[in-house]
Amino acid sequence: MHPSIEDYALIGDEQTAALIGTDGSVDWLCLPRFDSAACFARLLGDEENGHWRIAPKHAKGPCTRRAYRPDTLVLDTEWETDEGAIRVTDLMPQRDRAPDLVRIVEGLSGRVTVHSALRIRFDYGSIVPWVRKTDGHRVAVAGPDSVWLRSEPEVRTWGQGFGTYSEFTVEEGEKVAFVLTWHPSHEPRPPLVDPYRTLHTSVRDWRKWASRCRYDGPYRDAVVRSLITLKALTYRPTGGIVAAPTTSLPEELGGVRNWDYRYCWLRDSTLTLKALLAAGYQEEAEAWRNWLLRAVAGDPADLQIMYGLAGERRLPELELPWLSGFAGSRPVRIGNQAVQQLQLDVYGEVMDTLALARHAGLSAKPQIWAIQAALIDWLREQWQRPDEGLWEVRGGRRHFVHSKVMVWVAADRAVRTLEKNPNLDGDLDGWRELRDDVHREVCEKGYDAERNTFTQSYGSRELDAALLLIPRVGFLPPDDPRVTGTIDAIRAELSHDGFLRRYSTDETTVDGLPGSEGAFLVCSFWLADALHMTGRTQEARELFERLAGLANDVGLLSEEYDPVSGRQLGNFPQAFSHIGLVNTALALFGDEEAG
Repeated sequence: MHPSIEDYALIGDEQTAALIGTDGSVDWLCLPRFDSAACFARLLGDEENGHWRIAPKHAKGPCTRRAYRPDTLVLDTEWETDEGAIRVTDLMPQRDRAPDLVRIVEGLSGRVTVHSALRIRFDYGSIVPWVRKTDGHRVAVAGPDSVWLRSEPEVRTWGQGFGTYSEFTVEEGEKVAFVLTWHPSHEPRPPLVDPYRTLHTSVRDWRKWASRCRYDGPYRDAVVRSLITLKALTYRPTGGIVAAPTTSLPEELGGVRNWDYRYCWLRDSTLTLKALLAAGYQEEAEAWRNWLLRAVAGDPADLQIMYGLAGERRLPELELPWLSGFAGSRPVRIGNQAVQQLQLDVYGEVMDTLALARHAGLSAKPQIWAIQAALIDWLREQWQRPDEGLWEVRGGRRHFVHSKVMVWVAADRAVRTLEKNPNLDGDLDGWRELRDDVHREVCEKGYDAERNTFTQSYGSRELDAALLLIPRVGFLPPDDPRVTGTIDAIRAELSHDGFLRRYSTDETTVDGLPGSEGAFLVCSFWLADALHMTGRTQEARELFERLAGLANDVGLLSEEYDPVSGRQLGNFPQAFSHIGLVNTALALFGDEEAG
C-alpha cells in the first residue's frame, strides 16, 4: 500500500527539505533548493523514481516509534526487532556551501543487521545517473547534478540494479554514519562535514532558536513545533517562506487537484508576519517583510499572487507524465499557472502586512510608503474588476466578496497610515472615498439579507470560508449581526464533521475542476478565531483542540483533512495550517501564559 501523507516527517536546512516515511525511507528531496528538481521522488511515484531507505534488514513495515528531539528538527526513528533495537537519526545541517543529508545509525540493544538501499534519480525521478567510486565515496553524476555518498570506512557499499546498497551490523553503543552531499557537477567536491559534530551543532542551534518563543501557554509544544516548521520552510538566503516543500500531493485521493506549492504566496503575508511577531521572532519577521518588499517592487499592475524563493516571477506549469502520482493521483505538476491570475485581495494583504510591520516597529525603509501609495492608487482605478479570488479558481472571474473586502482593507490601511503620519504624501480624501465606496458596495451586493450572510460573490448563494476574516480585518465589528449570521451560515453549510471546507464543490463550478476536496485546515482555525471574537470562546477552544489533534505523530499538518477516512490531504507540511495554529493558540490562550 502507498504510504499516507501523515506517515512523513520533515527535515531541512532552511534552503530545501526532505520527507522521511515511517519505514525509514527518504521519499522526497529537491536539491539544492525547495523548487529544484527532486532527486528522490518516490513520494509521487515508486521506488524507481528515487529514494533512500535505511532500516533493519528484515523490517518490512513501519518503525516502532519516532520523534523529533525536543525543540529541534532532528528526527529519531527507532526499530525493535528480534535481533535487537536501533535508532536512525536524520538531519540536514545548515549549510556553508553545499546541502548535506546526514543519517546516523546507532545500536540500542542486541546485534542488528541494517540494510541501506539508495536510488538516486535526478530530474524528478526521470534520470538514472552514472555512479562511480572515488576515494572510497560513491559519486553519482548526470548533467548539472552530482551527489556524493560517504559512509564509515568499514561499511562496504556495492552497486546493483542502478542502485547503491550496503549492509552492516551494529551492537549496543555502536554508530555508523552516512552523508549525502550535492554540488554542481562542474565544480569540485565541497568540504566534508563531520556527521557527529553537525548533529551536536544542529541540536544546539535549534534549541537556542526555539527558546526565543515567548509564548508559554497551553499547547506550547504544538506552537513551537509549528514555528520550527515555518522556520524550516523559510528560504534563508532571501527570507521567503514557501507554502509547502512539496508538489502535487492531492486534495482528493485519485483526483486532479494537485498543485505545486514550493513558492511564496502573498496571501500568507499578514498572517505569517503576525505569527512571527507575536511569538517573538522579530528577525524572521523582518526578513519576510524585506522579501515581500523586493518581490512586489515595480509596476502595481504587475503585482503577482505568488513569487519564487528569491522573487522570481515566471513559474510555468508543466505536467510530469512519468510519475504515477501520490496514490495514483494524476497529473503531477511543477510550476503554477495561477501565477498569471488577477487576485485583488493580494493588494489588501500587502497593505495590511506593511501597516502591521510599521506598527510593530520593524526597521523603516524609504521605499515602503512609495510602494504603498502606488498600490492604492492603482487599486482605486481597478477595484471594480472581477478576479479569480483567494482560492485561485480556474472557473472564470467573479466579483468575490473576500477580494472586495481586502480592497477595503488596502484603502483603510492607507488612510490610517496617512492619518497617523501627516508628513507622508497621499490623497487622503480620495482614499477615504474609496474606502467608503467599497464598503457600501460590499454591503449592498455581497450580502444576502434573506439568509443574513455574506456570500462568496455578488449575486451568488454560495458561501466561502474566507468570509470569516471580515471581523478580523476590521471590515465590520464582531458583534454586528451580519458577522454572526455569516459565521453561523458557514458553520451550517460548509462544515464536515465540525471542520470547514473552503467552499462547496457539490453543485457549483466556481473552481472549474471535477471532484471534491477535504476540509481546509486554516479555514477551521479561522472559524475558531471568529467564534472567539464573537464571545464563543469555549466553542473556539474545543475546535482548536480537535484541530491540534489532527497533527501527525511528529506534530505536522498538511493543507487539508478528510474526516471520512481520517487522513491528511494536500501538500505537506503546509505553512498556512501551521500559521493558523500559532495565531489561534495565541489568540485563545495568550492571556493564560505562565510567563
